[in-house]
Amino acid sequence: MSFQPRHFTVWAEIPVSDMDRAVKYYETVLQTELKFSEDGPNPMATFVTGDGSGVSGNLYPGRPAQNGEGPTIHLSCPGSLEETLERVKQAGGQVVSDIVAIPAGRFFYSVDLDGNSIGLFSPADATS
Repeated sequence: MSFQPRHFTVWAEIPVSDMDRAVKYYETVLQTELKFSEDGPNPMATFVTGDGSGVSGNLYPGRPAQNGEGPTIHLSCPGSLEETLERVKQAGGQVVSDIVAIPAGRFFYSVDLDGNSIGLFSPADATS
């Protein structure tokens, strides 16, 4: 028997050393507003999905892997991938790859202010 759920990824958590700084960074890069909450075991800032039912994630006070050495989380980005790449640089993050085209769309690898490895993705249909 092979376990094959509809979604293997159900939630993503990004550890950060300074919540305020990280929220500002991600809101700038992704042109969105994160929702702050203290409902769980830690304070968190959640990435809000369009209808509230999509797979999402949050920032939380934690101990980030350094220099992009931890797992990579890929996030959807608004507008063109090139514009997002520039916002990463302007907000103080690092772009660590060229834009990569795959059948599902395009992405690039970056490192956030805490050293987390973050892929920024634009789908081929550009509607996600």
